[in-house]
Amino acid sequence: MKKLIFAIILFTSNFLLAQDANEVPFAVVEQVPVYKGCNKKLSNIELKKCMSNGISKHLVKNFNISVAKDLGLPDGKVKINILFKVDQNGEIIDIKATGPHPKLEEEAFRVINLIPKLTKPGYHKRKPVTVPYVLPLIFNIDNSLYKKKRKK
Repeated sequence: MKKLIFAIILFTSNFLLAQDANEVPFAVVEQVPVYKGCNKKLSNIELKKCMSNGISKHLVKNFNISVAKDLGLPDGKVKINILFKVDQNGEIIDIKATGPHPKLEEEAFRVINLIPKLTKPGYHKRKPVTVPYVLPLIFNIDNSLYKKKRKK
């Protein structure tokens, strides 16, 4: 039993050490990345809000919701989970999206890929760091709207 516990600890510690040491979660980074249009002189809390608002506006403006109309998805809420990272240069990298259909995932990827380079990367302990960012994209599908348009 002791050998098994030791093996698990050894495996887990190797796994944890293999993670990027220059990666700090958005919630705890000392200075969040600065999104285009956000004032660098704002407090970290205000910069978090500004970045979140900027990304939300970008999604609303650029996401083509009509992609969902011919996918055969049921009426109701659709959720796409989006994960990306802001690297040490302020570039968006490692975009991943999971949703109810690959075409929606592709559209989420496309839209996040359009985010311009951030004005400033995240900093932690006075060094630039990679900052992961996760957000859900939620919208409603109402297939009756598409059926009415087809009948006309």
